Amino acid sequence: KRLTLFLLFAISVFWGGDVSAQSRNRLYMQYIDTYKDLAIRHQKKYKIPASITLAQGLLESGAGRGTLARKSNNHFGIKCHNKWTGARVYHDDDAKGECFRKYKHPEDSYEDHSLFLTRNMRYAQLFELKSTDYKGWARGLQRCGYATDKAYASKLIQIIELYDLYQYDRKGRSSQEIPELPVGYKPHQVYSSSGLYYIEVRVGDNLKNIGKEFGISVKKLCSYNEIPK
Repeated sequence: KRLTLFLLFAISVFWGGDVSAQSRNRLYMQYIDTYKDLAIRHQKKYKIPASITLAQGLLESGAGRGTLARKSNNHFGIKCHNKWTGARVYHDDDAKGECFRKYKHPEDSYEDHSLFLTRNMRYAQLFELKSTDYKGWARGLQRCGYATDKAYASKLIQIIELYDLYQYDRKGRSSQEIPELPVGYKPHQVYSSSGLYYIEVRVGDNLKNIGKEFGISVKKLCSYNEIPK
């Protein structure tokens, strides 16, 4: 008999529509395929969730098709600010003719984005969050003033969940973040059905180890699966 264990509910509604009902954009998929490995490497190096990096890149650059991305390789909409000494380009944004950073390659933009967040004290509080807490990061970026759009966090979360970008956060975890599990423990395959994520329980499994593997408390696992005390 096959037993399933539900991990979490993934039902989110933004702008009046169910995320799961929306179709995926082919250009977005191509962008993700191009930069996902880079985002994972940056997570390991800078502790910024890969899902957040990819979602911001997608949103700010229009999947690499926006004017800033095409003409100046700026994928994150970072403006010049006072300390910028590199190349620059002028573009209408919140005001007319604002100064934006210009890069030789998109990879330079990704590097500068990571440095911009790690070296700016405004965002220091975000690095206290878990690398898998993409919702906390998205809301924190909006709260700290990364963008003036009041729906910025919601848009990032929508992109992450629509394109399953959170899967890359697990791949980008450092060795210190990966939980210690019993020797020979084999990770579970995660399945999805109708907005629910679940695994197939194996002989010898217990809630404590499964909780460690996925960063979910035993209490929540019991609640999701209606397991009594």
